[in-house]
Amino acid sequence: MNRATTVVITGASSGIGRATARLFAEDGAQLVLAGRDEETLEVVAAECRDRGGVVIAVPTDVGSEPDVDALARAALERFGRIDVWVGNASLYSFGTFEQTPSEVFDRLIEVNLLGQVYGARAALRVFRRQGGGVLVSVASVYSRITSPLVSPYVTSKFGLLGFLEVLRMELRDTPGIHVCAVLPATIDTPIHQHAANYTGRPVRPLPPVVDPVRVARAIVRVSRKPRRLTQVGRVQSAFVYARAFAPVVYETVVPTLYRSVALRKGSTPPAPGNVFDADRKLTGVTGGWRLLPWLRRLPGR
Repeated sequence: MNRATTVVITGASSGIGRATARLFAEDGAQLVLAGRDEETLEVVAAECRDRGGVVIAVPTDVGSEPDVDALARAALERFGRIDVWVGNASLYSFGTFEQTPSEVFDRLIEVNLLGQVYGARAALRVFRRQGGGVLVSVASVYSRITSPLVSPYVTSKFGLLGFLEVLRMELRDTPGIHVCAVLPATIDTPIHQHAANYTGRPVRPLPPVVDPVRVARAIVRVSRKPRRLTQVGRVQSAFVYARAFAPVVYETVVPTLYRSVALRKGSTPPAPGNVFDADRKLTGVTGGWRLLPWLRRLPGR
């Protein structure tokens, strides 16, 4: 009998992480689920057990290196090894750089970038002892393109992709260890409802909005057959080439396009979203964006 794969997933409470946990569970994986809210994690853990997975839930703030180290220890104490580490936890924020409070900007860097660094450090210690393992980091199409109003997110994701490329170079002498980057475009998850917002306007994701299960499948796929980079969402991935080959046109057109589509009519007070505290109200796999009528009314309300 083949040994079950042990998988650590951060950001497992909702969205891509929750969808990924379900898919691994259906394959009988041994899962270590991490997120900030214990109650929500236990709900996800129960879903995964019902699908055939063996699961432990470990409340974790990935912005804290001691928390991430404790997560790795919990995995080893329960299952004895870690085969796949999925770094998925992310926060989001809308607002110009000057509108965004410094503590919000710093927190996004702490979670989206340093959280991945801490995870890689913990995972690589284990992988080297074992002689192998797969690190899968969920970056973003924003690791390769830019737009206004999301500066901390773009900064964190650009930094993450560079970090992963350096890791890959440094690990060339250890063929059993693989570093994979998955770059989703706009995905239908609750991250936009959870986001901090300092624009003064209601916000929405840029279409087309992709099913998070597609990203989860990509994560599972590269954990089995590692690839250095996988983009999910073809339409928005095309902006990567536009930015590369026509940067002046890109920087002229995208700000107007982004503001006309992402900002809705109306007003809303500034709010930090779930940047500092977990939100139990919106923890599903999807955010419901693909079902909303605004998809038929762009631009405008």
